[in-house]
Order: sequence, then structure tokens, then C-alpha cells
Amino acid sequence: MATLPATAETLIARFGPTLNFPRPEGIPGRDTPDAVVKTHCCFCGMQCGIKLVVKNNRVVGFEPWEEFPFNGGRLCPKGVQRYLQNDHPDRLMHPLERAPGRGFAPVGWDPAMERVVSEIRRIQSAHGRDAFAMLSGVSLTNEKSYLVGKFARVALRTRNLDYNGRLCMVSAGAGNKKAFGLDRASNNFSDLARAEVVMVCGANVSETFPTLTHWIWQARDNGGRLIVVDPRLTPIARTADLHLPVRPGRDSALYGAILHQLIKHDWLDHDFIANHTTDFDQACEAVADYDLAWAERVTGIPQAKVLQAAEMWGPARTSFLLHARGIEHQSKGVENVLSCINLVLATGRIGRPYCGYATITGQGNGQGGREHGHKCDQLPGNRDIENLEHRRYISQVWGIGEGDLPGKGLTAYELMEAIHRGEIRGLLSICFNPLVSLPNSAMIREALDKLEFYVAIDFFLNETARHADIVLAGSLHEEEDGTVTTAEGRVTRIRKAINPPGDARTDTSILLELADRLGAGRHFRYQTSEDIFNELRVASRGGTADYFGITYQKIEENMGVFWPCPEEGHPGTPRLWEDRKFKTPDGRAHFHGVAYREPEEVTSDEYPVILTTGRVVSQYLSGSQTRRIGKLVRQYPEPLLEIHPALASRLGIRERELVRVTTRRGAAEFPAQLVETIREDTVFVPYHWPGKKSVNQLTSGHLDPISKIPEFKVCACRLEPTGQTAPSPEESRAWASP
Repeated sequence: MATLPATAETLIARFGPTLNFPRPEGIPGRDTPDAVVKTHCCFCGMQCGIKLVVKNNRVVGFEPWEEFPFNGGRLCPKGVQRYLQNDHPDRLMHPLERAPGRGFAPVGWDPAMERVVSEIRRIQSAHGRDAFAMLSGVSLTNEKSYLVGKFARVALRTRNLDYNGRLCMVSAGAGNKKAFGLDRASNNFSDLARAEVVMVCGANVSETFPTLTHWIWQARDNGGRLIVVDPRLTPIARTADLHLPVRPGRDSALYGAILHQLIKHDWLDHDFIANHTTDFDQACEAVADYDLAWAERVTGIPQAKVLQAAEMWGPARTSFLLHARGIEHQSKGVENVLSCINLVLATGRIGRPYCGYATITGQGNGQGGREHGHKCDQLPGNRDIENLEHRRYISQVWGIGEGDLPGKGLTAYELMEAIHRGEIRGLLSICFNPLVSLPNSAMIREALDKLEFYVAIDFFLNETARHADIVLAGSLHEEEDGTVTTAEGRVTRIRKAINPPGDARTDTSILLELADRLGAGRHFRYQTSEDIFNELRVASRGGTADYFGITYQKIEENMGVFWPCPEEGHPGTPRLWEDRKFKTPDGRAHFHGVAYREPEEVTSDEYPVILTTGRVVSQYLSGSQTRRIGKLVRQYPEPLLEIHPALASRLGIRERELVRVTTRRGAAEFPAQLVETIREDTVFVPYHWPGKKSVNQLTSGHLDPISKIPEFKVCACRLEPTGQTAPSPEESRAWASP
């Protein structure tokens, strides 16, 4: 019998021989691997440590990396099965070229690259440099994120660059910078363990960030209490001491009403407010009339529960507030974030052990990816592209004139609107699937079809890439070295485990060759990912996201380093603000007066129900990867319409009946799932599916005026039963089997 891995022996010793642990027999190479590579999961912002088992240039399994401090070997269903995508038949092995009337046909790298470069030059010569745009994603490493930003500005010389973090973290980032002058979680997540109160706002932690749940349970085990704000009774909410089922789009009203109660009962840290903050008077004035009766009327939450939340939060000695897309995917996302921060500042519970505030990063490198330059308004180190001093510094690092550095461009959704208007004629995308991810997908599809030329870099032919003229076969997460930054602000190492298969190439090598062919090769003389990282370190130096003191060796020796880390002798900063010196111009944290306003789209007689969207445990973002892993598909094979039985009864909707959901953008049909875990005025559909199953056919393009994030979480709809019954869950799972 083959030898069991050490972790299995440990479990059997602890729990006995009856433990049903999977045996390695029958898995080729699993018991005699060529290598076991310590790296990180390719999915959410937790970036859990994992060990990949490699045989014959294939990832054939995984082992838990029990020593990694965040997850201690724990993994969610996606992390456990991430490696199963490696040998999928859809994997792109060589470049593809669209052949008129015949779909895609293989093409050699040289003619593919030559066509890409010639089309870029043609479009920019005829219509200007900004007529060619670039979109990228924050599942890329820090090195590739930095490279994309530099490539767009130095090789393409376009201002029109943005990224899919525009759909994720930008409202949080803007709010953090306004309040603290720096955009990062204030603490590592181990500080949750001793928090007396944990408030989770708009984050379905148990399904979308399951390994983070461990630290919340640590707080509960130590006597801490849990408040969850969500229109749905999510798994984490079912275990909460207090669940606040807020009406979607009314979040800032709730947090303003809680602040009103903190002020009324004097649950305030007056010393902290006086000595370390500004504009508390403006925050007070904004919520002066937000009494309990008003709060119940606007938020739909009973007065007693709003008061209970204030009673739990206000007098606590330690606390930790977490939020995610639920409050950020709104046309008021920045205001919602600032209203949460006001609660933290009012009680002075930040910059101390077990007192924290954090945005839960949704994408794999959502933190690092928004720090180093592939946002339309940003330069490396989280610098401002419109700040003259910042522009001069980065221009010097890149060896170009400041006047040659393009200015601020359009955000992701605005960029697609510009394509639709004919103002942008060409597009290069990498690691982004906007046809599934962006709202109002009918408009996105029309925009893609209007492009004169579109080139996509990816490892699967995702739904957007099917509209491309050239598809360049790129690399998976485990096929390149690099770093990522976790939701805690910990910079960690991604270690190359295998080479790209067939004739596929690494993303980095593709971008470097394009830069060279565009005549900018002298600015891109990198031999390794570490070379790129070392330039990133210099480019970030002195910025608010300062990585200068972080090296590959230092990351290896410490299993990650928290930024800011300004010098090589600096240990990193797991907990911010202990010195009470904030990164704002005056060194103080800033309150903001957040006056409640309605979401951009409210219900009416024609559209009387609120539609909200989100994720499920087995799927990730647009599903390009997870929808190709059979076990994950079978776990949740199709999008379902969650609807309360009372609302379903009023509308005559039955379990598994197909329901036509109509908004101002269009209509789509989803099987009904009757649940008592959602508000009666709200329905929920997950967004991981394309085509007719895409809920983003229905969502709106209303944007936050500051962050330009779309309002995925709130739109008005009407529901109509079709009288047709969808296939049973068992039939759907059988259909979804690979």
C-alpha cells in the first residue's frame, strides 16, 4: 500500500482508523510526486496557503499547508478542487485567429503578434492613441498588475486602461483613502479572535470567504458577539447574535441611525475624537434626525434591533468591523463605506490590539492589484496619476518624460460605453470577462461587436474572448512566479509549479514581446518576475502602498510581509495606526457627514420588487474557471431565484417554477427557490453564469459618482410565473456533469 501523506497519518492518529480519508491509490503520481510546491489559492482575496502536488508537469493534487498563518491548512470547496481545471479540454494551447464565417482557427505566434501590433498602430494612427484601450484583472500577480500599468502607459501610450477591480474594491478604496489616507485593512485577521463585537456588513462570509469564518468563530469561542447586516439570512447570519435584514440600498441609513444612537447615549471615545480625528461635527449633523422610527421606515429593520446593534457596538472594549460587496456594489458605495468608518472612529477602536476595520477583498489579488497601477487613475504605490509630483517620480522610474505619461482614463463600464459610442476602436484584455461581469450585458455585447479589433489574452476562451479577432494563449496562476497581496495586506509568494502546456505562453512573456514589437522594448528588459518586483519596489517607494522593504527572500523567510514596509530592515506592519499617525495631510482620521439618499433605481408600481445579486460557495466571479470543474458545477449547477414564500404566494409562484424577471434593461428566466432566509420585498440571483442564465442582463449601469462602481446590488424588477417547471435539481446536476 502506498504511504499516506503525513497530514493523513496525523488525522488518523487523532481520530482513529475509521476516518474516511481519501487514499492516494489510483491517482497517477499522487503518491510519488516530482514536487510539492508551496503557493496560494488562485481564487478569493484570502489567498489561502496550499501545497500543489506536481507530476510530469501536471498538478495532480494538493496538500494542506498547515503552517501558513492565515488558513492553517483550511480550504474551501473551490480551493480544494482548484487544480482540477489544469487538464480541462478547453485549455488554450496556441493562439487563435477569427476566420470569417468559420469561427476560430489556430495561428502561429509570429503572425498573431504581428497582426496585433499592426492593428494597434493602424487604429492609433487613424484615431489617436486613446482610441485603443486595455482592460485587465486583479487575479493577476502584483508583478503582472504592475507590468500591465506600465505596458498600457509606456508601450500602448493610452490613457484608457482599467481593470475588473472596478467591480470589486474601488468604493472601499476611495472611502479608506478619504478617511485614513491609505487603502488597506487596518489589522491582520487574527485580531478578530479577541474582539468583543464583530460586525459583518454586506458580506456572505461563510460562502464567499469560508476560511475567514474560522477567525470569527475564534471570537465567538472567546465570548465575542456577532452582528450581521444582510438582506438575506446567510449561513454566517444564522449564527449571529443579531441579524439586521436591511432593505437593499439603505445601508448608509442604518449606519447613520446607529451613529445617532451612539451620540445620544454617549457611547463615544471623546479623547480619540478630539485628538486624532476631524469633522465629527459634520458626521453628527448629518445624522441628527435619524431616530429609530425613521430608521425602521427607511431600512425595514425594527426599531428594537437598530437600538440593540448600537447597544452592542457602543460600550464594547474591543471590536472589529468587516464589510464587502454588499455595501460597495451600489451607486452610494463610497458613502456606505464612510458611514461604517464613522462607527469605528466614533468609538476609537482602531490601531489597538483586537480593534480593527477591514474590507474583505473579493478577488485573488484585489488588494495588491489596486495598488500598483492598472487602474485608470492610479500609478504604482497607490499614487494619483493626476498628481504632478507622483507623475514625475514614476516617469523617472520608467525612464520617460513626464509629458509622455498619459493622464486619467475611463473606468471599466465607461470604457465599454465609449466603445459603444464609437470613440474607442480597439481593445486588449487580459484576465477579464466583461460580458459576464459587467452590468447591462446587452450593451456590452453590442459594444464588443462594434470594435474594429479586439485581442484577448487568456487560458480559456471565455464568453468575451469569443468576440475577439485574436486570442493569445496565456498562463494559469501556477505557471508563473510572482507575489500577491492578501486581504490582510500580507504580501505572499506565488511559486511556479508547472510550465504552460503546448504552445501556450506566460502572460508576462506575451506582454514583454508586444512591448518590444511596439518599439518600447528598452523599457521592459526583465529576465524574471523578481526583476519586475524589484522595479515595483522602487516605484512604490514613498507611496502610501510602500513595498520597498519587501524582497522575495524576506517573504520566503516570514511566510509573507505586511506593507507598508519602507526599508529592508523594517518588519512590516500587521496592524496599522498604532502610532495614531494617519496618512491624511493633517495626520488625522476624517469623519464624513453622510446624508442618506435613495439608490439610483427605486421600486415602482411597474417594478415593485428589489433584485440583488451575489456569489455562491462553489463559484467564483464570471465562472470561467469554476464552471469548468465538474464537482463545483454539480454543487450549484444553475442560477436560482431566491424568493420568500410569502412573496411567492402573492404572485402564484411555485418551487422550481421558471420565473420571468424583468427590469428596465430586459428579461430573463430563473427557477424559483422558495426560502425564508430573504426579505419579502427582495429576490436574489447569483451572477456567475453567461448568456440566458446571466443576471447581468438585468442589472443597471448606474455608477457611484466617486468610485464608478456599478450598482449590482440594487435594481427594481417585476416577477411573472411562466407556468413551466424547471428540471429537478438532480436533473440539473446530471446535465452539468462533465
